[in-house]
Amino acid sequence: MRSDLIQEQIPLHNLTSWRVGGKAQYFCSPRTIEEVEGAVKWSHENKMNLTILGGGSNSLISDKGIGGLVLSMRGLAGLDVKEADGRLQIVAMAGTHKSQLLRIFIQRRLAPALFLSGLPGDVGGGVVMNAGVSEDRVPKEFCEIVDWVEVVRVDGGTTRREQISAAQIEWSYRHSKGWQPGVLVRVGLSWPLEVDEEIPSRVKEANRLRLSKQPLDQPSCGSVFVNPPGYKAGAVIDKCGLKGFSIGGAVVSPKHANFIVNSGQATASDVEAVIQHVKKTVFDLTKIELKTEVIYLGDWS
Repeated sequence: MRSDLIQEQIPLHNLTSWRVGGKAQYFCSPRTIEEVEGAVKWSHENKMNLTILGGGSNSLISDKGIGGLVLSMRGLAGLDVKEADGRLQIVAMAGTHKSQLLRIFIQRRLAPALFLSGLPGDVGGGVVMNAGVSEDRVPKEFCEIVDWVEVVRVDGGTTRREQISAAQIEWSYRHSKGWQPGVLVRVGLSWPLEVDEEIPSRVKEANRLRLSKQPLDQPSCGSVFVNPPGYKAGAVIDKCGLKGFSIGGAVVSPKHANFIVNSGQATASDVEAVIQHVKKTVFDLTKIELKTEVIYLGDWS
């Protein structure tokens, strides 16, 4: 393991899309699976809590920071692409940004480009969250394009790798389980080679609509709340008059009510306070209980 692989007291705010949060007690950004194995083993030997930080697009890190070892997956990136059995087959390292997948599907004029064009974060996070879009299209979620995942685990003080098929994973709305425990390091994906020449123009139009409706010029995590059954979370929040509501530097976006943006000087506590205010107000006025898509990391005591 590289001598500089484990660092201390590293600020984490720039590794999340909200641009908030404290420091990692210990920090590691591996570039290879072997370095992941070394870091996982180090945390196990030192009885350290291990926190995985992917693209940071759904993560809210406490202002107090994160104790133990934070494993940032951003450096573990890269793709292998081939065509076989009438399918485009891709093997992606977990830290690969979804935009790289998007580029490949656009170049090949394949349908997954349409849902990927709206997704931030990395491929590993896409699996963890079963990332997707609410629009009715095929495919619309990660579970439809994933074939398998590879996970690094610690057993009895030694690390091992295990490949798990998509069929063994339990997929649900913005969640997956059945591949844990462990660190997700590599993902196999595929899609039939069914070319649609309109894909590039449809992606361009979808991006135009997204820019017109979402505050993509400000730090946020994208959609904060899961759509409750039969409703759009943004519409419910808007109906409760919460657009523009702010605490500190965290603001319910006037452009899209399901976005909480960092107006410049927000803290993680500001963001959390706005989330809780929105949840309480919506429940008091509508009896709808909103649930977040947010992953809370660190000390929130």
